[in-house]
Amino acid sequence: MDTPRKTTLAIAGATGYIGLAACRYLAERFRVIGLTRRPNHMLDIPGVEWRTCDLFSYLECERALEGADAGLYLVHSMIPSARLTQGTFQDMDLILADNFARAARVQGLRQLLYLGGLVPGGTDEPLSRHLASRLEVERTLGSRGVPLTALRASIVVGAHGSSFSIFRTLVRRLRVIPCPRWGRSLTQPAALRDVLELFRYCLEHPEATAGTFDVGCPEVLSYRELLEHTAGLMGLRRRFFDVPLRGSILCKLWLCTVTGAPMALVGPLVESMRFPMIARDRRLQAWCGLPDTSLGVVLKEALEEEGASGTPSPVAHPAEPPHYDVRSVQRLPLPPEYTARSVADQYIRWLPWLFRWILRCEEDAERNVRVSVALFHWRWTLLELTFRPDRSPGDDRQVYFITGGALVRKVDLPSRRPRLEFREVLDRSAVLMAIHDYRPSLPPWLYAWTQAKAHVLVTRRFGQHLRAMSKAGRFRG
Repeated sequence: MDTPRKTTLAIAGATGYIGLAACRYLAERFRVIGLTRRPNHMLDIPGVEWRTCDLFSYLECERALEGADAGLYLVHSMIPSARLTQGTFQDMDLILADNFARAARVQGLRQLLYLGGLVPGGTDEPLSRHLASRLEVERTLGSRGVPLTALRASIVVGAHGSSFSIFRTLVRRLRVIPCPRWGRSLTQPAALRDVLELFRYCLEHPEATAGTFDVGCPEVLSYRELLEHTAGLMGLRRRFFDVPLRGSILCKLWLCTVTGAPMALVGPLVESMRFPMIARDRRLQAWCGLPDTSLGVVLKEALEEEGASGTPSPVAHPAEPPHYDVRSVQRLPLPPEYTARSVADQYIRWLPWLFRWILRCEEDAERNVRVSVALFHWRWTLLELTFRPDRSPGDDRQVYFITGGALVRKVDLPSRRPRLEFREVLDRSAVLMAIHDYRPSLPPWLYAWTQAKAHVLVTRRFGQHLRAMSKAGRFRG
């Protein structure tokens, strides 16, 4: 009798705190493919096959998911991914999730799993950037036809966890701890071991677990109580007092200084702490038969594990590659009757109109574009864009390679082709205009103060142009 084939699971974000734990835990039951952008992040974990994958590249996503049956998405892009990054982490997260979802559909994956954030209830206040982004990623992963199981959690407590480490470091380093207003907000942390067990259960019961579920320990407490509880378990006597601050920039700077965490991580997390993060739908934990383990037990186990293994991250982050590259992701409105192709065509027509008398955009029959400065009979080519129909299979995504021009530095890196793309996202409510792996010919400091600022200003003007066209009902393209 033949042995049933193991489910093959591809994990995006496999070298993160939860990703490494998932690799070790799930490799016992499934064939695991760990995806990482940097080869020197690959650890020797039995049963795990590592593949290099830059999620900003759709082609690499498609190749990395070859042979997979299911995908686990654990990626957050709050840390910049290039030497010069233009765009919000929300838009970076959006394009990464869309690449993964598109590739999962093409490769025939049967299931996607995602660990996102709890959605606060009982408030009319707009969500923080961090929580709103988590919902957009969830929506994007489920928008391409592959069934999605979304687990939502507050702080995931486990050894070396980024959010939990901020609290632990704060308690260790300060004897007197001021608590801003968010210290009174309620939270319901989840245990890392429970999250891992739910991953396993969902992979073994894909049809029954499609949907959205909350995850958390049985206790609901304030962030101040969480700090006090952590201090008690660490055997530290700490004094806490309230301060009339509400996650201001001073509070963020203070947390960065004390804990050593980057502002890119601390800022969005602090903004989310003003919301009550309570798990209201814990059905999945009941279906899985998970016991209601006390938060105190979970905290104690995490602290003991960190004490036994040391506090440094299990993965050392290497220096950036030597080349200087640029990534820009800008979100634009998508007029009702437009597609990504319509927006791309409109941009090529609109750009010389904005810089009339000096700029020319010439497009040939294959939709290749040359952008030039034109004064009388003198022309100077700034950019050459080569349209790639093989990378633009439908009107919802258009890709141009940046192949020449005075503003491009010539570097022979065929695996990192500079490119411009337009893609529809969020059920056609927006379009992303993105530049990847671009290497400017200008020196870095000069580029940052000239061409980079000009690109952002031009993109904003183009967004205003699209909004005006949408309101006026003028659709061409």
